Amino acid sequence: MEKVMLGAPLPNGPCRARSEFSRSFNNRKQMEIAVYKPYGDHEFQSLIERIHPPRVCIDNDTCRNCTIVKVDSANKHGILLEMVQVLTDLDLLILRSYICSDGGWLMDVFHVTDQLGNKITDESLIHYIEQAICASRRGSREVQTCVGRNVRPRHVSMEHTAMEMTATDRPGLMSEISAVLAELGCHVSGAVAWTHNKRAACIVYMEDDLKHGPIMDPYRVAQIQAQLENVVEAHHYEGERRSVRLAAPAASQTHTERRLHQLMAADRDYEQCCSCGYDSSGDDVAHRQKKGSNSTEVKIENCKEKGYSIVTVRSMDRPKLLFDTICTLTDLQYVVFHASISSFESIAFQEYYVRHKNGWTLDSESERRRMIQNLMAATERRVSHELRLDVTTQNRVGLLADVTRVFRENGLSISRTEVGVQGEQAVGTFYVKDTSGQAVTSETLEIVRREIGGTVLVANKSSERPSSQPTNLSNTSPSISSSSSSSSSNGKQDNKPGFSLGSMFWSQLEWLSSNFRPIKS
Repeated sequence: MEKVMLGAPLPNGPCRARSEFSRSFNNRKQMEIAVYKPYGDHEFQSLIERIHPPRVCIDNDTCRNCTIVKVDSANKHGILLEMVQVLTDLDLLILRSYICSDGGWLMDVFHVTDQLGNKITDESLIHYIEQAICASRRGSREVQTCVGRNVRPRHVSMEHTAMEMTATDRPGLMSEISAVLAELGCHVSGAVAWTHNKRAACIVYMEDDLKHGPIMDPYRVAQIQAQLENVVEAHHYEGERRSVRLAAPAASQTHTERRLHQLMAADRDYEQCCSCGYDSSGDDVAHRQKKGSNSTEVKIENCKEKGYSIVTVRSMDRPKLLFDTICTLTDLQYVVFHASISSFESIAFQEYYVRHKNGWTLDSESERRRMIQNLMAATERRVSHELRLDVTTQNRVGLLADVTRVFRENGLSISRTEVGVQGEQAVGTFYVKDTSGQAVTSETLEIVRREIGGTVLVANKSSERPSSQPTNLSNTSPSISSSSSSSSSNGKQDNKPGFSLGSMFWSQLEWLSSNFRPIKS
């Protein structure tokens, strides 16, 4: 065995020894970097939250025209989206918002009204908002599950199987899917479908018609999925993107509208969106407003001094716009540190100071283009310029198949829909257009009403903001009515709001509030 004396030359010469030592040191350094992760103790974080629980203040005194919701809480990734989700799920309109979450704490302010432009004064609703926001911060699903089971089918339900589908949009697609489900004995309890850039995505909640519960038999699930795949593939060319998936009920699942955004993004519907920015100067904004530009415009700049990317979005204002934008930023793994959201007349301005979850900013051209296209797609997916039909009728097995068949047989194509159940009634909103490109005639609407039955409310065009006048849907006799646009004093055109699944919540508030525990001060 060869011995090496301290201070004596190393075997094989000093150069080789130094290279081996350097290589060993570099390997060790790389190994340390690869395994290093920031320390995070979930129990310690829970302790911090118990010591400093989220505080929600609902102020009706400061502002004359709206209610101010203030949230003060420890910060975590995705908490902003969860808070916005609570407000938008109640169909509250967020007029302005100021976000500050730099560091480990957040202080967010939301200026909200109800669908009629009034303050939130109902004590039961105020109590629910406080409970729901605190529950979302703690990661609890108790409040959300309760709302979803009794009010909104687009929320996760422990009782229903979910079908997710993406495909090329074409007339009659929804009719064919719902017809297959009816033939296979699947009762549809809720459905949401969007179309954008010739792509379609939908989520359908269903249960076994015979067993009145979720579809759990693996053989039956495989049979249903195979039949649906045949429908989707029928009009697709080889190599075209499409997907069908059935998911079993789960205690924790992504919010349905967020999941729709994820499905369409995975289907790359954003690729046809123009990735150009815009000039945010006052002259440019005034010029575009004068021209009445309705397009969405996104601009990205870097603030090198603070290490942020500044993302500015200008678009037509509409309900749930903030949810759609925050949802996209969150799913792209970007953290919002500061934000200011406001609107002037019908134009919305959103400015975000963001950084990737891993710490980097939007430096590369490809990453900027991807961000711009995704934000543009997110703001456009929910916009519909077609005729809106609000339907209320007696719920029954195969109802969705019958309604969509009536649309297809009368030359109407569905661009967006939202369907649910309220007690014994089935309620839904359908945005339809004539497949020939012509205007939908009153004769066609009368035929549709007569064949569907129940109540059908017709809006002349889809509205971006609901008007201050409520819509009265009568269930006493089959009827068809038309809500015409009326001019306000400033010259804007407003439509009467149609059915929204969020409006179901109001009839359940008294029941919900009795199940809440008081907040300990």
